[in-house]
Amino acid sequence: MKTKAAVLWGIGEKWEIDEYELDDPKAGEVMVKMAAAGLCHSDEHFVTGDLPIPFPVVGGHEGAGIVHQIGPGVTEVEVGDHVVLSFIPSCGRCTYCAKGMMNLCDLGGAIMLGPQLDGTYRFHGRGEDLGQVSMLGTFSEYTVVPVASVVKIDDGIPLDKAALVGCGVTTGYGSSVRTGELRAGDAAVIMGVGGIGINAVQGAKIAGCRYVFAIDPVAFKREKALELGATHAFASVDEAWPVVSELTRGRLADACMITTDVALPDQVLEGLSLVGRGGRVVVTAVGKPEEMTISASMQELTTYEKSIKGSLFGSSSPQLDIPQLLELYNLGQLKLDELITTEYRLEDINQGYADMYAGINLRGLIRF
Repeated sequence: MKTKAAVLWGIGEKWEIDEYELDDPKAGEVMVKMAAAGLCHSDEHFVTGDLPIPFPVVGGHEGAGIVHQIGPGVTEVEVGDHVVLSFIPSCGRCTYCAKGMMNLCDLGGAIMLGPQLDGTYRFHGRGEDLGQVSMLGTFSEYTVVPVASVVKIDDGIPLDKAALVGCGVTTGYGSSVRTGELRAGDAAVIMGVGGIGINAVQGAKIAGCRYVFAIDPVAFKREKALELGATHAFASVDEAWPVVSELTRGRLADACMITTDVALPDQVLEGLSLVGRGGRVVVTAVGKPEEMTISASMQELTTYEKSIKGSLFGSSSPQLDIPQLLELYNLGQLKLDELITTEYRLEDINQGYADMYAGINLRGLIRF
């Protein structure tokens, strides 16, 4: 069948929208008719080369839709089911899944390679095979994905809101609650309030933190952080530190989540300066592949038992956390409607990313 999709043909290029050929699902795969896809910053990391990936590739790794067709052997979902596409697949059988670390599933090792798990491609165009970001390719009217990458949800949940839980919401929330291990009464710092950082703010609030300090140079994002759970918002670390110190009586924060657009070495040192004894610095932002050093006080790590932790998908398990977060949404505890700043047509995807860089969107959304 033919489907309209946004394809990236090389580093530094624009997303190109055209009709491409899409194969039927093979064994263990499903075809999904997309309802909505989030414009996550991670897809721009492919444009800039910060995340190396083979080209050409169908973009998009955050979205939700309805199962349109199932391949042989698929029993987990049926045609007509509403699903969220998780950018991390989880097989439930590998060593990491068995340990409860489903965000580190062995299948996740294939998400940057381009083809599906059997090494073949489902999208084709201009005489070439097209890869799929995270084996998903949500920037397409229809897509074919592994059944391990879909999470069935209740039909009553709006798919445009559910789309956000495929990456940004779960990653941000989990960075605070799962990786950051925040608890009631803690103090949290979120460094960078974009599509992931704003949900780290929400996670800290839902965890019961007494103080949630948000740091972002963009005034619009600081305003949104205050609306969605931050107790204080600052333009810089230098501006934040004296207030964090004063309000916590010198004990500083329990955890600092780095959720900026790109992780920089000095940000780790800044994060360590904002957390007290036993404090955690959670690095969720993606750094440049050639960056091999970070700044940190080795003595502080030992004498104050501070720690630096990486966070992939917020240390979350897709099959558990995605439905749970949507239940929090239904209960009014997690805000999703307020995250969507602007909706776009697929044809306007490049404008959507321009708006993201301009700092005027928390999350842009493609509605099909």
